Amino acid sequence: MGLSGSNQIILAGTPNSGKTSIFNRLTGLRQKVANYPGVTVEKHTGHCKYGTKDYLVHDLPGCYSLYPVSSDERVVLDTLLEQSISGQKDIVIVVLNAAQLQRSLLLLSQIVDLGFPVVAALNMNDTALEESKVIQVDKLKSVLKVPLLEVNGRTGNGVKELLALIDSKGVTVRSPFISETHYKLTTVEHIQEYVSLDTLYGAYLLCCQAGRSSLLTLEAFQAAKDSAEFFGLRKEVEDKQERILTIKTLLTGVETKEGEGNRFVQRVDSVLTHKVWGSAIFLSVLFLLFQLVFAWATPMMDAIDEAFAWMSQVISGTLPEGIVKNLIVDGIIPGIGGVVIFIPQIAMLFGLVAILEESGYMSRAVFLSDKLMNKAGLNGRSIVSLISGVACAVPAIMATRTIGNHKERLITILVTPFITCSARLPVYLVLIAFIIPAEARWLGFSSQGIVMFGLYMLGAFTALFAAYIMSRFIKNKESSFLMLELPAYQPPQIRNVLITVYEKSKVFVVEAGKVILVISVILWALSSYGPYNAMHQAELSVSQDIQEGNLEESLAADEVAARRLEASYVGHLGKFIEPSIAPLGFDWKIAIALITSFAAREVFVSTMATIYAAGSADDDARIISRMRKERDRITGEPFYTPLRSLSLVLFYVFALQCMSTLAIVRRETGSWWITIGQFVGMTGIAYLVSLGVYQLFS
Repeated sequence: MGLSGSNQIILAGTPNSGKTSIFNRLTGLRQKVANYPGVTVEKHTGHCKYGTKDYLVHDLPGCYSLYPVSSDERVVLDTLLEQSISGQKDIVIVVLNAAQLQRSLLLLSQIVDLGFPVVAALNMNDTALEESKVIQVDKLKSVLKVPLLEVNGRTGNGVKELLALIDSKGVTVRSPFISETHYKLTTVEHIQEYVSLDTLYGAYLLCCQAGRSSLLTLEAFQAAKDSAEFFGLRKEVEDKQERILTIKTLLTGVETKEGEGNRFVQRVDSVLTHKVWGSAIFLSVLFLLFQLVFAWATPMMDAIDEAFAWMSQVISGTLPEGIVKNLIVDGIIPGIGGVVIFIPQIAMLFGLVAILEESGYMSRAVFLSDKLMNKAGLNGRSIVSLISGVACAVPAIMATRTIGNHKERLITILVTPFITCSARLPVYLVLIAFIIPAEARWLGFSSQGIVMFGLYMLGAFTALFAAYIMSRFIKNKESSFLMLELPAYQPPQIRNVLITVYEKSKVFVVEAGKVILVISVILWALSSYGPYNAMHQAELSVSQDIQEGNLEESLAADEVAARRLEASYVGHLGKFIEPSIAPLGFDWKIAIALITSFAAREVFVSTMATIYAAGSADDDARIISRMRKERDRITGEPFYTPLRSLSLVLFYVFALQCMSTLAIVRRETGSWWITIGQFVGMTGIAYLVSLGVYQLFS
């Protein structure tokens, strides 16, 4: 996690201080997003130029103090302590929220006392004025005794001056806010020597985090002299109280309040955070967000799909027949298309969420949903991911990065795929036709539509129930509470929104795309090739059927594709799997659909079209018509009975039939074991539900 080096700057600040806006002003699109080693917390770095110098800016996660309560806040402490150990400390820009000055100064005082050269950037002074708070900037600069500049992250004012100050080498280390003698304890001195820290305060902070920081194990701390008498929580409270008293004294005459604040904002908050009206507005906003994602993303997704189909046709007509052409046309292009087609949904979803975040509304929504989510073992921030999962689980899981508590974030990631996503719709539309007749009505409403709504509700209920069960078994040392402040309402910054959309889309394409492309090529190979004799015989049998008049010549190509699929390696795999899924009412053809739809759930429909030689994979009516003609090989009755179709649709409700989701879960958790466990667990639930329904009612 170390960041030290020449021409490097660290950016720190509390949440909602405008730190991200300043980072974006400094770096623009010259940013990189990665994970800190060993944790899933995102690391943002970017380049900015001033004169002839190129500065590397590191944006630390937002935190209220150096006493962390979540993994991202712990990263801030460990990063600063690692630099203290190395002895090479970068300049730290501490962004101060003028509207919450006392809270911001707590963090600044701690970073100063670690011996870092600090520049204070006073941001959001306009917001403070709206709340009738007046800051005497010159007096604040005098009492803090650190370089201080007024900046405006929204307009960019003061950002260049900030760089000019750093470039002039006018930033030095000031004396501590709290004397080092205050921390002169035997245990602290022992740990300071053991870890090679250059300040007693750094050792004090580390002792309070013993066993939770990567820099000090609990065993090493307990080996220190008098460690049994050092109670971390009590020491943390004592230090915070001492600092707050010092800061309050310093702010005497610096911060004054004139008037009663913004009454309009107070009135708006009284509605938006109301447990009844606020909840209704929140649900309406989420419903609108969901509708916009579908309405705006669908045309672009269709355009991308058509573009890749056109590209496939062009390359197919250009390249000579052979394995290279087949690999590109049937493997690589669909694989890349399977990645790119998600970008509109990801971009739309994160863009709209970023707008809600920038406006200040999302914090109110999180506050409202926290109690409900807590009952299920989740966090208020989980609601955004769960609702987003209706569009697509991929961006929804990426959205869990806003959840600070590791346990709650992990549970949210694990249960989000239970939410019915848009990719399941084609499967439901085909299978519901066999469960409920199209003309069926209940209270004037379409029975098929009611069943569709029921499947959505079933997925949502399962997600919350699974979260409740997991919360009883997954252990976590972190405190399970939500702490947030309600930021000021403000117009969204388009610059920040666009950068967020760009970064999230890039991460998905680069990281998850690698896995998706590889699996797509593997699936293509397994479904395109098989034992030579079996594949050859598949083509000969079609020719023979045409000669004998058992098959129309116009259907020859589709029939060859269907029989080659049966003879392929994936077809053999389907036959191999058939005995295990037969108790669910499934046969080897459904087994193939289950395997191929792992690339994406909606592939189920195109697989059925190929297997049943229905012609166009986009013609649902012909697929349903052809599937209706399928007969049970034992009874001779229609194969797709309402019960068998219900068993299959329930399997898709619960199963994790989506490699894109698995790829993003692997990236977000950093663990193949968790990813595999999620896949096995959801598949097991799907199997048991389908088995129970089919066996109970057959």
